[in-house]
Amino acid sequence: MTATAADYVWLNERFPDLAEAYCFTLVHNLAPLDVLARLEGQREPSRSGVEAIVDAAFELLDRSDHTRQFIAMTTLGDWTLMIEPVGYLGVTEERALPGSAGTRWVSHFVNINGLDSFLWAQDTVERLTFEPGMPDRRWGTTPDDLLAAMHHCGFQFWDEISDTAEHLAAEAAFALAEHLSGVRITPELLQDTTFICGSAEIR
Repeated sequence: MTATAADYVWLNERFPDLAEAYCFTLVHNLAPLDVLARLEGQREPSRSGVEAIVDAAFELLDRSDHTRQFIAMTTLGDWTLMIEPVGYLGVTEERALPGSAGTRWVSHFVNINGLDSFLWAQDTVERLTFEPGMPDRRWGTTPDDLLAAMHHCGFQFWDEISDTAEHLAAEAAFALAEHLSGVRITPELLQDTTFICGSAEIR
């Protein structure tokens, strides 16, 4: 257990357009197209790098009258990384819990209005859900199993908040996702990857 929020402060610095609103999801032992199939999605042309997938996400929202969400995926070892610029399917229980059948599903989301969510599902069971900005309130079948990891990652609990504490809830969510998956997201990965892309209906 080594990752902390400090390891992910580069996201807002390097990719501010993506950092404003995104959903990052890691799915174990499922190929990208299998993840897309579980979301009842369809293929879209591949895109390379963050700027291209952010542009594609906004273009699809406009073209579909906000009825479809763009999804960019790549394989990282035994995991599929799914990125939704301005999206949230990965933390939507109605999609994530069925999607996690037989596997582990780890997802976190923020949007431009300050809403955020973290979801860990295991074989259709919601193990943990919480808002990274308010980690004291947690739901799921095992809401306290990751408390030590959450403290290490840098989430700010009520009894730890101080005037000098730097609030890095989104960055801490990346660190906790790394703790659950063993997958570290890097600037080079986001910048240099050619992503398998798709889209799915927003319900």
